[in-house]
Amino acid sequence: MTAHAVPTAAPRPTATTGWRELWLKEDWWAIWLGLGIVIVGYILFLNGASLKWIAVTPEKWSSLDQLGAHFANNALRYLAQFALWIVVFSVALSALGYPARAFLPSFVFLYVFSVLIFTLGQWTQANYYNLEPPLVALLLGLLISNLIGLPRWMDAGFRVEFFVKTGIVLLGATLPFSLIVWAGPVAIFQASIVSIVTFLVIFFTARGLGLDRQLSATLGAGGAVCGVSAAIAIAGAVGARKEYAPIAITVVIFWAIVMIFVLPIVSRYLLLPAGVAGAWIGTSEFADAAGFAAAQTYGGYASSASGIAGMPDQAVWAFTLMKVVGRDVWIGVWALVLAIISTTRWERDETGAKPEAIEIWRRFPKFVLGFVVASLIVTLASRGYSLAEFNKAVNPTLVAPIKDLRTWTFIFCFFSIGLTTRIRDLATAGARPFAAFSVGVVVNVALGFILSVFVFASYWTNLTR
Repeated sequence: MTAHAVPTAAPRPTATTGWRELWLKEDWWAIWLGLGIVIVGYILFLNGASLKWIAVTPEKWSSLDQLGAHFANNALRYLAQFALWIVVFSVALSALGYPARAFLPSFVFLYVFSVLIFTLGQWTQANYYNLEPPLVALLLGLLISNLIGLPRWMDAGFRVEFFVKTGIVLLGATLPFSLIVWAGPVAIFQASIVSIVTFLVIFFTARGLGLDRQLSATLGAGGAVCGVSAAIAIAGAVGARKEYAPIAITVVIFWAIVMIFVLPIVSRYLLLPAGVAGAWIGTSEFADAAGFAAAQTYGGYASSASGIAGMPDQAVWAFTLMKVVGRDVWIGVWALVLAIISTTRWERDETGAKPEAIEIWRRFPKFVLGFVVASLIVTLASRGYSLAEFNKAVNPTLVAPIKDLRTWTFIFCFFSIGLTTRIRDLATAGARPFAAFSVGVVVNVALGFILSVFVFASYWTNLTR
């Protein structure tokens, strides 16, 4: 099979590379870029300033006049941000061996369309039509790639893995360990149950259907955590073939889009309290952007439909605790566990060779370390704050700008996935990956419903911030 869904990364350094990995490997450059942003943001925060100016994003708008005024007033900020991305990505990719002259023109195309996509997502009617920017980016990219087509040289700017790895490091800054503590044991416990069970169901179903361990693990992690991020991280951790991550991503996104519509509609039919529905969405959605859209949709129902208990914001709060905090932190756990199992068990069984401990380190996705360090930095910044104080002082000036920059990287990633995905190539994988993942979907949705609606219903019904 020849998949073209994710541009290949630079060659993996050999054992003799040593310390040169720190500037010759994509994972490390994602760490340097992500942590560089977080550290600069932290220094500015300590001095009463912020990354807000450079982290510009389109504002909410309902008319073209508002839209025009926003871009007229912020043109310099967008130009500065574009220059920032160009400089940091060009430096990194040049060090990795990719020519900047091929990257620059294709990134111009990528950034301009990303601005348009982000702007569409800020339309006041976007939630009604479920126009979440990352999902719109993916669908638009697929349409362009499969109906129109682009010159292959432009793929140089569509660095899917690099964008998502940088985004995952920035994601760590939005998940300080203090936030995990504030989430409370119920949210973490429920998220852990869902993550473990979903992974095991998909993995063993895929194995029963004859899929190899590496693809089974990539599919399982995509369902257990967050599709794009987990699929790329775990594919690297288990030494998967290059087409396995795109297969998992495609299946995950399909079900994520389906659940945007199914979960809010069913929750409304059952008149679930806002917090309960948000928790169910958090345990049963497969992508942060899709889940956020679904939670916002149900929050709208809670504010307008009769018979739904709770405040509209409870749906988004519960979803955030379950998915963005509870399940997403598992990406590092699964990466470490599966790197160890793959190296010490699977490959030994397949080749008979004695495993080397250093191979676990080589295989482990290093950008996960950046995720942890970024989380520690913001944990340090938020020490001594209560949750209310964090939301008032730390979140707006430190976390929110980093989150906005992370959103840009995820839009770059999703749009690049679409632009480099040839559906006819992925179709050759057959129906077995889809079938295995779909079994996991059924178990995931049912388990999430039982835990949210019955086992921990009182907690989610009375959720407060």
